[in-house]
Amino acid sequence: MKHYEEQKFNISDLKGISTKNIEEHLKLYSGYVKNTNLILDKIEELSVDLEKNSYILGELQRRFGFEFDGMRNHEYYFRNFENGPKELSDESALKKTIETDFGDFDKWLAHFKAIATTRGLGWVILYYDQYAKRLLNSWIDEQHLGQLVGAQPILVLDMWEHAFIFDYQPSGKKQYVEDFFSNLNWEVVEKNFLNAQQ
Repeated sequence: MKHYEEQKFNISDLKGISTKNIEEHLKLYSGYVKNTNLILDKIEELSVDLEKNSYILGELQRRFGFEFDGMRNHEYYFRNFENGPKELSDESALKKTIETDFGDFDKWLAHFKAIATTRGLGWVILYYDQYAKRLLNSWIDEQHLGQLVGAQPILVLDMWEHAFIFDYQPSGKKQYVEDFFSNLNWEVVEKNFLNAQQ
């Protein structure tokens, strides 16, 4: 069976988010890749007798969504930081679409940050809905509950405590969000947007 491979990310020093925090966070990502592959192997093994193993297969399929989405969400998240921060051009297709769909860029950004600082563990994701040809902000509980079907992630922000508590403590969530945007490579986000339109 084909396995998923752990991705490597070119992340230099970040404002506010320590190298140690990134190293520990990457270990968590590695676990998601490993568990995704282990579950797929186990599903294949148990599928030789679907009737006998139906209950455990059902539970494994539920767990698979958690592990797989944890793997994917982290890949989007870490790519945000690759090759250092870069601003979003006023002429970019993404910025123009944000302005069309949300009124203006600052209004969108305030909304995205407000979602990020709500209570709970999960992810804030800017999606592109390929059917309606529009952008949507969304909160995802944990990492698999609430994903928007048919929509492509464009920008992904990890709001699990492990992403920020080492550097910011629980009270520093808002500063973590600010630093995330200070470190963001918008060229990566723009590329995600262009790819989602294909």
